[in-house]
Amino acid sequence: MEPLRSAEDDSRNGVFALGVDEYYGKRASEYEEIYRRDDPVRQRELAVIVDAVRKHLAGKRVFEVACGTGYWTEIASEVATSIVGVDFSREMLAVARSKRYGCDVDFVVGDAYCPSFRRGSFGAGLAGFWFSHVPRVRVDSFLSGFCSVLGSGSVVFLADNVFVAGVGGELVEKSGEVDTFKLRRLRGGSEFLVVKNYYSREELVDLLSPYARGLMSDNVWFGEDYWFVFFEVL
Repeated sequence: MEPLRSAEDDSRNGVFALGVDEYYGKRASEYEEIYRRDDPVRQRELAVIVDAVRKHLAGKRVFEVACGTGYWTEIASEVATSIVGVDFSREMLAVARSKRYGCDVDFVVGDAYCPSFRRGSFGAGLAGFWFSHVPRVRVDSFLSGFCSVLGSGSVVFLADNVFVAGVGGELVEKSGEVDTFKLRRLRGGSEFLVVKNYYSREELVDLLSPYARGLMSDNVWFGEDYWFVFFEVL
């Protein structure tokens, strides 16, 4: 993945614009703090997503893209038969490999846009909190590659954030850009500008329908802070 390029004044102001792979490499040690926020609504909605992951990935050989620290891998491993997790960040994968899982799990350094597996290699695909980082011009490229390693009828499960003002950094919009961005600050004080796109239920249905069998709005769950969608590959 190519690093995101910023306007020159971003770097002069001490804000580093990186590809999400580089940003998450620097954030690996503190990433999972986002799932531990003391917020009853967020915790309740995360529990809903956890239950949905267990339901839709049970008994499946799972391909997980942008698996990061293995947070969702752990949950999926409780019910899956096996999982292959791919991430570009070696730092994230180092954290993931330090954990114990409930099924056979293999982690691979790889590009989310160019999965190197044969079609039909997996019965399910998982992408937790990755879709919002895909630039809009690359959404079709990502979905095409993601679904290409899944056979027809395989299940896809995606989960991500709903936009909430003031949560997860300052929202940044740039003139002439179709993407939106988040200004993120790490514990050490460094700041990073990363792609972060938000979608409505209707937008998700429109984007995913070309790859899905009978996708309807009922397949898309929206809470106050999170959403998830599941569908079968055409």
